[in-house]
This record gives sequence, C-alpha cells and structure tokens, in this order.
Amino acid sequence: MAIRAIEASLVFFLITALRCVHSTFTPADNYLIDCGSLTNTTIGGRVFVADVSLSSTLTPSSNNLANTSLSSIPSAYGAALFQSARVFTAPSSYSFQIKAHGRHFIRLYFFPFVHRSYNLSAATFNVSAQGVALLDDFQPKANATAVKEFSLNITSDTLSLAFAPTGSSPLAFVNAIEVVSVPDNLIGDAAKTVQPQGTYRGLSGQPLETMYRINMGGPLILPNNDTLWRTWETDGKFLLASGLSQPVIFSGIINHVPGGATQETAPDAVYASAAELPDAAQNTSNSLFNVTWQFDVDAKSSYLIRFHFCDISLATAVFMDFVVEADVGSDKLSVGISPSTLNGGVQNAILNGLEIMKINGSAGSAVVVTPPGSKKHFGVILGSILGAIAVVAVAAIVVCWVLRRRKLAKKYSRTWAPFSINGFASHSAVSGTSNGTVFTIGQNGSLGYRFSFAVLHEATNNFDEDWVIGVGGFGKVYRGALRDETRVAVKRGNPTSQQGFNEFRTEIELLSRLRHRHLVSLIGYCDEKNEMILVYEYMEKGTLKSHLYGSNLPPLGWKQRLEICIGSARGLHYLHTGQAKAIIHRDVKSANILLDENLLAKVADFGLSKTGPELDQTHVSTAVKGSFGYLDPEYFRRQQLTEKSDVYSFGVVLLEVLCARPVIDPTLPREMVNLAEWGMKWQKRGELEQIVDARVAGSIKPESLRKYGETIEKCLADSGVDRPSMGDVLWNLEYVLHLQEADADASQLDSINGIAELSPRLQNMDALESTPAGEAGTAPLNDLTEVSMSKVFSQLIKSEGR
Repeated sequence: MAIRAIEASLVFFLITALRCVHSTFTPADNYLIDCGSLTNTTIGGRVFVADVSLSSTLTPSSNNLANTSLSSIPSAYGAALFQSARVFTAPSSYSFQIKAHGRHFIRLYFFPFVHRSYNLSAATFNVSAQGVALLDDFQPKANATAVKEFSLNITSDTLSLAFAPTGSSPLAFVNAIEVVSVPDNLIGDAAKTVQPQGTYRGLSGQPLETMYRINMGGPLILPNNDTLWRTWETDGKFLLASGLSQPVIFSGIINHVPGGATQETAPDAVYASAAELPDAAQNTSNSLFNVTWQFDVDAKSSYLIRFHFCDISLATAVFMDFVVEADVGSDKLSVGISPSTLNGGVQNAILNGLEIMKINGSAGSAVVVTPPGSKKHFGVILGSILGAIAVVAVAAIVVCWVLRRRKLAKKYSRTWAPFSINGFASHSAVSGTSNGTVFTIGQNGSLGYRFSFAVLHEATNNFDEDWVIGVGGFGKVYRGALRDETRVAVKRGNPTSQQGFNEFRTEIELLSRLRHRHLVSLIGYCDEKNEMILVYEYMEKGTLKSHLYGSNLPPLGWKQRLEICIGSARGLHYLHTGQAKAIIHRDVKSANILLDENLLAKVADFGLSKTGPELDQTHVSTAVKGSFGYLDPEYFRRQQLTEKSDVYSFGVVLLEVLCARPVIDPTLPREMVNLAEWGMKWQKRGELEQIVDARVAGSIKPESLRKYGETIEKCLADSGVDRPSMGDVLWNLEYVLHLQEADADASQLDSINGIAELSPRLQNMDALESTPAGEAGTAPLNDLTEVSMSKVFSQLIKSEGR
C-alpha cells in the first residue's frame, strides 16, 4: 500500500503545573424525553419527561405507545429508558424550541421489541433534523439496545426531529430522545488534514455523528460520570494485538492549562488512564513495536479524529484534531502509536482517549487549505508561569493516511511464497523504531490486516482437527477465536490443492475493496512460512446447503428460505453492479451461501471470481471453472463468461432451496440425477408443486410458488441473453415473498401494484453460435448447442469439485 505520513513534533515547554478550575457546564437547552412513557423517568439525577404530556410537540399526534419488560433489556444506560417506545406508522416529528443557537447533542435511544401488534424489529426508517439526514434506512438490531449520538450546529429557533418509515414495513419508533446544548468551544472550526497536508476549515458548522469514543487503557465510563453525559468504551475489542499494549493509571489530579483540554473536552477519568507500549518494548533501544486499533467505518465518508493525551508526570491534559478525508473502497480505519523519531526521548508511546466522528458534510462550507511549500513538521507550544522555567516533556505524533494499494506486479510467482515477494505490500503490525509517540490513522483500503502465523495457530487451538467446520478445494476451514474474543473462520490453504496462489490473491484483492451486508467480510490473511491463510467473519449457522439436506439441522420454513434467497441475490447484484466493472462470482452454490446467527445470508468464496467484460465487450473469454451441477452450459460450451453465468448458477440454487436435494445425485434414477433438468421438466408441465420439499409444501401459497417457478425458469434459460439480470431476479424474489405474505390473490396484487412479468430478451445468437470453439487458449470443445444437459455434465464428471 502507498503510505504517506505527516510527522508532527508536539513539544511541550510547560512552565507550570497550575490547575485551572472549571465550573460544571449548564446547558441552555436540555430536552430529555422518555418516549411513549406514561410517567417521568429519572436516570442518574436527570429527569426524562414522558412525552404523553408533550403531545403537542408531536405531528401528527399519535397514541402509538409500546411497552416491554425491564428484564429483557441489556443496557448500560439504564433499562428504564428502553421499556417504552413511541411508534410512528406515518411520517411524524418532534419540535423543540431552541433558546441558544450553537452546537447541540442529539441522542436517540432504540431497543426493538414486540408489543401486541407492533414488532419493532421489523421497523426500517429515516430520521432527519434541521434538513440533515441523521439515519437512512435504519433498522435497529434485534435484542440489542442502541444509542445514536449526533452533534449539530443549530441556527434556527425551532428544531424539528422527523421520523419517516421506509421499506415494506411502515413503522418507525424511538425509545428516548436528548436534545442538549454543548459548550461552544467543544468543536473548533479548524483541524489538521492528513492527506493532503493542510488545514480543514469550516468544521464548526458541520453535522457530526459519533462513531467511537474510547477510553484507552481504562474502564468503561458511563454518562453519569461525564459532564456532557457521554459514554466512553474500553479499547480491548479494537486492539489488533493486545500483547503489544499495557494500561497505565494515574491517581493524582489532572491539570487543565489555558488553551488545552477542559473537563468538558473529556472527563478526568479519560486523562487518568492510557494505553502504552509494554515494558519490554520500552527497554529495547532498537525495538520495532507499535500498538494499533482498528475500526469499521463508512468507506465514502470523512472523519474528525480527536486524540486525547495526558503527560502523566505533570498530569496535563491536551487534545489534537485531524480530519481524514473519504477514501472510496476503504472501510477500515486504523490508529497506531509507536515511538517517535526524535532523539533523546524515552522509548515509549501513549494514548489516553480517542474520538471518531463522521462528518455529514451537508453544511457545504468546509474547505481544505494547503499552504505552499508546507513542511512535514509543525510544533505546538503550551506555556504558563509558575516561577521557574523547565522543559519537562517531549512527545511526537505522526499521522499516516493509507491511500491505496500498490499496483500489483504484472508478473508474479505461482508458488506459495509470501506476498512481500510477489508484488504485494503486506501491512505489518509493527513499525520503525523511534522515540516518543507515533500515530498512524487511515481507512485501510489495502489488502486487510496481515496476521502472524503464531496468532492464527493460537486462535485455532493449533489448527485442531476437532475445530474444522468445512473442507473445500482450497483447504480446510477452522473455527477460531482471536485474543480479543472475536470469533473467526480461518481457511488454511492445502499445498497439494490445485487451487493456489491465484485464488488466494483474488480472494484478498476483491474482499478488501468489497463491503456489503450480504457478502462475507474478510478480516485478514497470513502469508508467513509459505502458508496461505484467509481469516473471515464467523458465520454462526454455517452453509445454506447444510440447512437444506445432509444434516440434522431443523428445517427452514418457506419464508426463511425466501429471505435467504433475497439476501443472496442482493449480494450478487452488488457484485454485478456495485463497481465500475462487474465482478462475476463464478462459483455460486448453496455451499457458498453462509448464514449468521440471525439467518442473514452472505455470499462467500471469491477465489474463482473474475472481473467482467469491458464496456465495448459482451463477455470475458476464459477457461471454464465452477462447481459441478451449477455450471452455466453456455459458459461451458463457449468458454465465454458473463454475469448471466452467475444468474444460471443462482437459478440452480433456487431450485435446490425449493426441493431440498443435491443438484447432482447419482443414486437416483437417470432422469432425476440432474436437478436442473429434472426440475425444469416439472416446471414446464406446470406441476412444480410435485417436487417441492414435503416439509414446506403445505405452507407455500400457489401464487407464490408460481412466480418462484417462473423466476427459476428464466434463470435457467439456455442462452444468457434470455436470462434476467440479478437485479430482476432480486425484484422477482421480493415479489414472491410479497405474494406469500399478502392476503389478496395474485391477480389483484398484479393489478394493484402494476407488477410486470419477466419478459425474455430475445436476441440474435448467430454471432455467438459462429464463435470458434477453443479460442480462449484451452483445448477445443465441440459445439454442444444441441447436446442435452446430461451430456454436458458428463464432460465434467472427472473434474474435481471446488
């Protein structure tokens, strides 16, 4: 990856230890509302008013109250605020009279629960304030509380906080609301920019969303221990290597000097604890140590990063602000500390606190000023008088913005050698030796985090065979747990496998720039000791295939199956349309659709994926790869790959979901061996219900099954041009689910909603039919246009499945 660093020397010539005394901040506006409650609620000395008594502030007025049991609420804020909710079935809003213009915190509390006819877990909605979109298509996670904090500069006398239901479920809700003034100087107007180096101005007018607020090396700080009622998380779950960090605690009084941090900037408890290098690193003069934290962020957004420091010897609190501009394609932001390059300092690095705030950018007034000939070094001097002058501390900060991956070498080895030898720039967990403290921050658009073999060896209990959760053509997949208790799936390459470096590289390259709710996330990789290991998020429920047949797992209901198919289609649709050039998966099958603990479907295994054709081309000529039973016959015949090859494979998956049987079963009678051929015979007869999985057959509405069968038939069309796009497939599957859930019959729904059938897009195939076989540089194949699917698959029977 290409890394540029801004090296900043922050030298403190502190001439006093005089502590500035600050009075407790009293907000001019302090609206606290317990939504849907019939009585006021007191939390930590603050009174949240029942909004029933404020019904005039609601438009339209609503009596949609919902309540739940306190015992079911897992909240550190105080369960009482989550036991009731205000439910909106149409766009509605709260209005607040603003006494003092300026920056305000807006905090929204959510806990989805079921109460009578309201299932808040199904709610999807937008929230906006003062024309700023706070939440977009927000769906709170089931069985979990959430507090969303925003910081807005309010310039009008009235603040309107609007809730608007979206999606198929016309429902929105909120459990509690805070609208509270904050000190004018909490967010300044300027901050340093990382890339390009310069100054970001106009920050004071920008809407902000708090993404992370961390107390490094210290305990959880709850709102009642913070002047501005903020929550500060612990840093453990964000550490990439916990062994390279140790906590340090200061028990004295924190000093606040003019121009530095105040008690409103962060509570003293934040400045009294820190994360620093371990003793072994401090005692090694030429050590290569750092401490790195990693955070999930939005790839398309800019962020305000605030660092909190405290010189423990003088207990002096300071903070520094940086703005990291958006880097499309990156959704990891890494913050690291390591010794600085300044000579004469101690071999240590510390960080007391960290805040990461997403910049909405809708204010439109921010500019980045980059001075000509700007240098890499800048200094900040803080001083006051205490009778004698003494230089008491030296520290340094380096902020690194990771911009992009290095270009891959045009030629690379096909061996199992590490990436560092093959044109990859591996992101190591350690950095150069220096004195003081060095920071690196950046949205990691590179190849992901590089794990050491030792860490993965430990995480998988020495690659314990009892921990194997799957075996594929690449190698075995182990369940594992990192030191911070993050559960992972570890895929270890088998050196004897026919799938090697190309698949390994493709998987890392693709998943490092693809992020979608329905694609399995790559956490990192390891290429040490001639190993090729991939580390993924752990999917609790395993493969879709295992839930259909071949295991003792409880059967999936028809609605669950439809939702899984819809989720998978969304992931594939994103692959086909979410990048400048389409990405063709090439190995779509039920074993590559994984399910999380909530049965959310995610597409996995991108080792065979390939970038789609250029704009002036219709296909990619390539050797045939895929899995037996799912392979597109047109792709097999012509070796011409398009997105429609994925559509065909997905059509086989849809049939597999319906029938709950293997796609190829040699134990069955000849006409039943191939699921795609056998299923289409019944579909064309209009008797698809005859082969439906008996466990769900009685629950499927006829109109839903009819539309589902038609969608499969379109996907399995022999010619790619006759198949729908994944977007069309997704749309039709959502309609299938709608038909299943609707009370009206299909004809009424078609009329009411204007739903159109998928229409075949017939095109002249003469050009394709005349394409010479074998032009892709592989062994020539006979034109199999008139050959049955059985003969096509017989050509593949000797190939090893992926």
